[in-house]
Amino acid sequence: MALQQTRVFQATLTPRLGPRAAIGLLALSTDATIEAEWRRLLDLDGVEFYLTRVPFECRVRPDTLASMERHLSAVAGDLLNGHKLDVLAYACTSASLVIGEDKVAAALRGRRPDTPVTTPLTAVKAALSAFGTDSLALLTPYVDEINRPLRDHFRDNGLTVSVLGSFMNDSDPEVVRITPDAIARAAQQLVSEQQVGALVIACTALRAAALVPELEATLGLPVTTSNHAMAWHAMRLAKVKDRLPERGSLFTLPLSENE
Repeated sequence: MALQQTRVFQATLTPRLGPRAAIGLLALSTDATIEAEWRRLLDLDGVEFYLTRVPFECRVRPDTLASMERHLSAVAGDLLNGHKLDVLAYACTSASLVIGEDKVAAALRGRRPDTPVTTPLTAVKAALSAFGTDSLALLTPYVDEINRPLRDHFRDNGLTVSVLGSFMNDSDPEVVRITPDAIARAAQQLVSEQQVGALVIACTALRAAALVPELEATLGLPVTTSNHAMAWHAMRLAKVKDRLPERGSLFTLPLSENE
């Protein structure tokens, strides 16, 4: 039987991906936490995030963190190539510190010029500004090779880390398995030791975003995490202004005027 001529139909196209916002998320190849947390935090009609992975070794050390810089431009450029993204988010707090936020932003914009960029470190500082505080309690899973420069970075940006606690673990596959109960207990003990303006739980691998509303109610102060702050910051950079108090006090706030 002879092949009939193909019937051609007129396609109707939607205007774009993510009618309100399309966010590109660059997560580490070892991170088993951020994708699930962002699904909950960014569960909004018309807001979409699209995930890709950056190659990373298991150990969170300055040299392994720095090694990711060479992958960033290519990974960002390949993510939904041909589609407009409103924001690019690089999901590593410690690598943003080691590589430098400016270098991360330059690498991500290498093939996507003029796209706003956020990192957990950038977002946490924006969150503290929105909270109107310059003092914090900081909880991390990091070893002191990362903790000390992180504390110094906050100091150099006009912020005071009044108390610092850590699980002292440099294995990403183990950090993602630290239980939320253990994180909550550590947070409560840390904040009880000194008066602070906010609690920050750093590291995208820690399963802590869902704890924010409960910790705020228990501790009586603003709380955010790496994933929590970066989801909020990405939303606000994409001009999504929804107020979502059930996700924590940060999600009721706009960006401060200096952002």
